[in-house]
Amino acid sequence: MNATAPDRREETAVERWARFKPVTDGKSYIESLRGRDVTVYLFGEKVAEPVDHPIIRPSINALADTYDLAVEDPELATAHSDLIGAPVNRFLHIVGSPQDLVMKNRMQRRMGQRTGTCFQRCAGLDTISVLHSITYDIDEKHGTTYHQRYLDFMKQAQASNVIIGAGMTDPKGDRSKRPSEQADPDLFMHVAKRTEQGLYVRGAKAHMTGGLNSHWICVMPTMNLGPADSDYAIVGMVPGDAEGLTYIYGRQSCDTRAMEKGEIDKGNARFGGQETLVVFDDVFIPWEHVLMDGEHEFAQEMVARFTSYHRASYVCKTGLGDVMVGAAAAIAEYNGADQASHVKDKLVEMTHLNETIFSSAIASSHEAKPLASGIYMNDGMLANVCKHNVTRFPYEISRLAQDLAGGLMVTLPSEADFEHDVAGPILKKYFQGRANVPVEHRQRMLRLIENMTLGRNAVGYLTESLHGAGSPQAQRIQILRQMEVERKKGYAEALAGVGRNEERAG
Repeated sequence: MNATAPDRREETAVERWARFKPVTDGKSYIESLRGRDVTVYLFGEKVAEPVDHPIIRPSINALADTYDLAVEDPELATAHSDLIGAPVNRFLHIVGSPQDLVMKNRMQRRMGQRTGTCFQRCAGLDTISVLHSITYDIDEKHGTTYHQRYLDFMKQAQASNVIIGAGMTDPKGDRSKRPSEQADPDLFMHVAKRTEQGLYVRGAKAHMTGGLNSHWICVMPTMNLGPADSDYAIVGMVPGDAEGLTYIYGRQSCDTRAMEKGEIDKGNARFGGQETLVVFDDVFIPWEHVLMDGEHEFAQEMVARFTSYHRASYVCKTGLGDVMVGAAAAIAEYNGADQASHVKDKLVEMTHLNETIFSSAIASSHEAKPLASGIYMNDGMLANVCKHNVTRFPYEISRLAQDLAGGLMVTLPSEADFEHDVAGPILKKYFQGRANVPVEHRQRMLRLIENMTLGRNAVGYLTESLHGAGSPQAQRIQILRQMEVERKKGYAEALAGVGRNEERAG
């Protein structure tokens, strides 16, 4: 914090909102992040202005495109809000019907097609969805006022058109111990102090998607909690430039290519994803922005509902899959191999896998049911099936894309070599494919496939697909819990003429 900046440590809710001007489009979003005086470390150095850093900027561009899509295609990317009586960006919309969830999924796929990366808003959208019902349920049991606080916050968020990031994953420390049992209490987010004005939290949120690029961060529990963990049962809204926040930027494969001259070797020069470690060092949250404080018995249900929303949100990977199918088809054409039967068959397989992901996600939305608060939630079984498909299928789609691309994808000389006076003409001679396709087009398509399967955007398409919203075993546990095997055995036994043993059936 510089010497002349005001102390934001104990700002009121009104003071915090007063600092936000409404965002209208991608350009104004980018400007809204400028000059925030946030503490960010990358490559062992403090970043003066994250907006202008070549490694960070592509992730900001991806989020800016969520605003531009709303301007260009409002039917898809906006929805009417009953809270403020006006259209809002669908990433801020409170889902009131299965159709809202279907449209959300279609928007997520479109964003994947446009950016070819993680556009960083899905977890925040799913957070505001789950908080609608959880705050309502806590109030019903305890007579608290969390739900009204939530509604008041959402009115401001929608009117200002801000980005809300999800801070769920804690570092966790020793996995054999519960939060209250850790040697270092900061390994899980917890309340450090309460005052008449609000409370202070300490801890960190790990590999937070789009953390640095969010206007607000919602902190929430990462797992089920017991009575001894009450100080860890905290949900609150924190502005991204609050005093006490430190961001440490996560590395990505081939990330330093963003700092090189030219754009071809970057593969996807304009868009990228982002993960950060966000450290909270006694960060203040006014009571108006506290949405859970000690109600530990709701933590597990909150996480379960979040995962039902968020695992279906991995439908976004079908947008990236569409890009992969297109890139594989294009490079096969550039190579002159597009008419081969095995090439066509591989493209069919890639498409089949991609549409299988989409079908389970969209079915989960169509099968949504209302909760007590009036919000709708995805079908849990189908949401987990969607995410489990995502842990596998993008890897096979990527393998097939690499198969069709050929070895040149990873042995192609640099853009600088292609521009060299001596080496350039040699490379253009020997790397010519189909005569009517420029060599540069072949370069660019190979680098895009490399980028999405091995480089920066493989983070969003592959590893995030594996571990985001819970690793594969997490989905298998939920599928086991919901598979109703005894009921299904009853169907089989009835058809087979096998009498039910009531003791066994019970």
